[in-house]
Amino acid sequence: MAGKEVIVLTEQIERDFLPYVRKPSRYIGGEVNQVKKELSQCDLTVALCFPDVYEVAMSYPGLLIIYDIVNCIDGVAAERVFAPWIDAEPILREKKVPLFSLESRAALKSFDIVGFSLTNELCYSNVLNMLDLGGINIRSSARGEGEPLIIAGGGMANCCEPMAEFIDLFVLGEGEEAVVELIDLIRQQKKAGAAKSATLLRAAREFDWAYVPALYTVRESRVTGSERRNAVVQDFENAPVPLRPIVPFAEAVQERVCVEIMRGCPGRCRFCQASFCRRPVRYRSAEKIVEIAKACYRSTGFDTVSLLSLSTADYPHLEELTSSLNQYFRDKYVGLSLPSLRVDQQLKLVPELLTSVRKSGLTIAVEAAGERLRQIINKPLKDSDLFAAVEAAYRAGWQKLKLYFMVGLPGETEADIKAIVDVSCQLAKLRKTIDGKTAQINITVSWLVPKPHTPFGWLGQKPKAYFEWAKDLILDEKRNLRANFLHFKFHDINRSVLESAIGRGDRRLCDVIEAAWQGGARFDLWDECLNYELWRKAFEKSGINLEQAAQRQFAPDEILPWEHLGGPDKKYLLGHFEKAMEQAKEIEN
Repeated sequence: MAGKEVIVLTEQIERDFLPYVRKPSRYIGGEVNQVKKELSQCDLTVALCFPDVYEVAMSYPGLLIIYDIVNCIDGVAAERVFAPWIDAEPILREKKVPLFSLESRAALKSFDIVGFSLTNELCYSNVLNMLDLGGINIRSSARGEGEPLIIAGGGMANCCEPMAEFIDLFVLGEGEEAVVELIDLIRQQKKAGAAKSATLLRAAREFDWAYVPALYTVRESRVTGSERRNAVVQDFENAPVPLRPIVPFAEAVQERVCVEIMRGCPGRCRFCQASFCRRPVRYRSAEKIVEIAKACYRSTGFDTVSLLSLSTADYPHLEELTSSLNQYFRDKYVGLSLPSLRVDQQLKLVPELLTSVRKSGLTIAVEAAGERLRQIINKPLKDSDLFAAVEAAYRAGWQKLKLYFMVGLPGETEADIKAIVDVSCQLAKLRKTIDGKTAQINITVSWLVPKPHTPFGWLGQKPKAYFEWAKDLILDEKRNLRANFLHFKFHDINRSVLESAIGRGDRRLCDVIEAAWQGGARFDLWDECLNYELWRKAFEKSGINLEQAAQRQFAPDEILPWEHLGGPDKKYLLGHFEKAMEQAKEIEN
């Protein structure tokens, strides 16, 4: 790992690229609170890549936390690199401008480390595209000593076999402490002139959260090698938080002060990968959260404070926290946002506490319309609590409601699907008892994608035809009830099928992902870009039927493509799975 020449592309970017793109603000850097070091004077340089467009990337707190941590290390620099939008890629290729960082406008291949945040199965084609645009070989086996180390982390690292041929090392679990340890090791190895392979081997030996795919044997699609464990930040109270977040130039999806108040979730919804992989549950003190929120507000001027967690209603000091935040921010016209609220008896108190929240809408993840089906997914939500919470929200001034439901659950019946409309209708009309008006309710319906490291990971996904039938059933029921005040939005069925097929795939899918990228797959999370037929052909090229892969059911004793990649004990998950199947049979009988 010898020293690298830093290639700065400022002149070429300003002459051949920026004048021709629709939104130059995505690519210019220089925002308030960015950190820029002299790359040539640093011992180690890191390109932090997010495989989506600027507006999405700048809304992802995890990336900005790592950015802050790395830049706080003397002699180490981190710079941001995001996926160029579809108008920009052809310009980069035509003008032969390599993909570059925002801070120094340095070519991607100039960095010692190129790190990717993997947040969804459908960002993988963009990862390959960014490597290629940066002049870096997409396959690990084809890269030379002069090319950067390619590292990836994020939620998808725990089921990363479909990307194993492209990434040198995956960081499993939480990155705040792991990234510091890894950078220290790589820095030492670079100074010692160690080969890339020696650095990767040492990392795998020293850190049980480091997964190096090249060190594992694959036979008949089964991976053999030592099991890895997730990195866990034990002292969450004092975990690093950027107190001077970057203020985006282009309008980001989320422009607000984001403070993570707890990590992990006391609930165990059997479809939720995060609740099973991010453990144990840890909390920040109310005092620390308020301190962080004040500092971030002063350095950004954002007009909303968002309290982040998997289940904010489970935060034990919510009343004290919201009261303290309201006291400080009330006269500053700063609102408070609480996403991820879980409905239970505690939530009935929440609307009264949140006097500073803008009352445009309250979001509740109901998931299943009936209590019996909620028992199967292990979501202990009673109808009485749901209705009581919504009534309390109406009384506190909320006028709109947003509900999330899921279709394709085990034990689900036609009546359960129709009940999504019935329950939503009742909740809308509940407002009449408060002010005589019917509430406008937005309902998002998603399709179950069985996830690795969850009890439902053994399940096959329902066929596309089932989801299409369910969608028609819901819309027919809405018409029958003349419920024009209900506004339904459905996840793209093709996208959910792809997520199931890729997310639970093995290393054979590396060829599929490369074929899809070569065929033009880009920004598969965007409705205007997803090309399902292209992906179907890419699967077919490798001898795999896409929809059969999505519907694949794993046997309880089968070796799973992800079981060596962190996550809970397999027996524990199987216990949940078997319990769910028993409950589903009881409903069927």
